[in-house]
Amino acid sequence: MIHLIVGGARSGKSRFALQWATQRALERQLNKQFVATAERMDGEMSDRIRRHQQERGSDWQLAEVPLELADYLQHGVQQPAVVLVDCLTLWLNNQLYHHPEQDFDDLRQTLERSIERYQSDSALDLVLVANEVGLGVVPMGETSRVFVDQAGWLNQALAQAADRVSFVAAGLPMTLKPGTTEGESHDHSH
Repeated sequence: MIHLIVGGARSGKSRFALQWATQRALERQLNKQFVATAERMDGEMSDRIRRHQQERGSDWQLAEVPLELADYLQHGVQQPAVVLVDCLTLWLNNQLYHHPEQDFDDLRQTLERSIERYQSDSALDLVLVANEVGLGVVPMGETSRVFVDQAGWLNQALAQAADRVSFVAAGLPMTLKPGTTEGESHDHSH
């Protein structure tokens, strides 16, 4: 199963994702793997990373994957597991910063291919956290507009691929795409 969780900055999306993934791992008796995309560029980011680690607790396996996310999701995850990626928007920002000339359609398609196995492998659940960046004003600078465009297209593509999509605002989750419940198949003909 793939669960995409979107929301604005400080919306509570990471906390909701953590609670959801923890509960899912408990119910299904799966390992918990946290994939962090943040880069430790300054003291504030290091403090933020440390705070998130304390909130998670020590029973999460941690992988820091600021750039090679598709490859990690394809080859680095040990199943059975609930894999929580926080967050895709930072990963996209890292891509724009380090490789601004790359083909972002190709990057998006590569990521989509890497998550396909999570749609069909019952030993793996994938929880993806992303910022909803399209609710504010249109940014002034070209780089900012490119970022908002790419983030929007990435979220749309992943929402299509996801079994379940939640939107979090003010700490409250809303279900945008309900998915299936545990034990129910994807075949809706019955």
